[in-house]
Amino acid sequence: MTNEELRNILLGGIAIPAHPLVLDANRKLDEPRQRALSRYYLAAGVGGLAVGVHTTQFAIHEPEVGLYEPVLSIALEEITRVKDRPIVRVAGLLGKTEQAVREAKLAADLGYHTGLLSLTAMKGASEDELIAHCRAVAEVIPVFGFYLQESIGGLDLPYSFWKKFVEIENVVAIKIAAFDRYKTIDVVRALAESEREDIALYTGNDDNILQDLLTTYQFQVGSKTVEKQFSGGLLGHWAVWTKRGVELLEAAKKERASGSISREMMILNNGITDVNAVLFDAANGFRGCIPGLLEILRRQGLVEGRWCLDEKEVLSPGQSAEIDRLYRDYPDLNDDEFVSSHLEKWLGGE
Repeated sequence: MTNEELRNILLGGIAIPAHPLVLDANRKLDEPRQRALSRYYLAAGVGGLAVGVHTTQFAIHEPEVGLYEPVLSIALEEITRVKDRPIVRVAGLLGKTEQAVREAKLAADLGYHTGLLSLTAMKGASEDELIAHCRAVAEVIPVFGFYLQESIGGLDLPYSFWKKFVEIENVVAIKIAAFDRYKTIDVVRALAESEREDIALYTGNDDNILQDLLTTYQFQVGSKTVEKQFSGGLLGHWAVWTKRGVELLEAAKKERASGSISREMMILNNGITDVNAVLFDAANGFRGCIPGLLEILRRQGLVEGRWCLDEKEVLSPGQSAEIDRLYRDYPDLNDDEFVSSHLEKWLGGE
């Protein structure tokens, strides 16, 4: 996939789930179910997969864990089986510059198209040091910028940072997951003022998914009025009930194109936010976010358990009961019937 093709696909708007890590009861990689999970996402109609990101558990990047390359390779093998459409391959990149560049080279060599660049390891660095770090990675692989919320280790990245970031030639997209309207606007305004038309915006604001996809941002840049919109989403939320996520993105794109946002869509936005609050365990500082996603996948039969690399990473008290409530209150948001009708095939290697 050429750089231009990559940019065009991202600007067109696709659903990109953040791929979880599937472990067995011994907390070892469960390769058959890791593959089955990829097959589920691809069958659900996603336009890309993000692997090695927060939802995949950042610990896989540690050399002693040794799962970064295997997990990227497994997803890639499943992606290459898809022949009816291009699938954007996003690799999570972590660490200080030496590690991030090393991971970028590995991802590029494997055949990944872009790297979602987390800056969590760069806490304490100056703005210029952060930009130099991003430029070094962009020399190796097209960069998918990432504004990760501070609650789970992200940095506060001001408008001045994003103003410089969007000047980096090999930036192809930005995932905004600040969970903050003010900070979201900082990024969108910086992009609007750059006058670049080749960088796509992707929502990672799991607390505001549908509204992000429906909203048009407008800024006055000199004598021109510049509008920006989110093209799609790269979301941990879309790691579950993915078929519905794909459908909602398409519905949002149609509604946005019509120029009239319906009351029903705004009501639905709040329902999705309620769902996310439970899955991501917002009530407990997001401690149970990965187990919450794995619990949905466990109930669907895609994974056998909620095991994480960190034994302390478990559901919070009451979270399972709240998931019961989601099934009761929002039956149209799950895709259990779709999963059930294909599960045996995915587990069998098809």
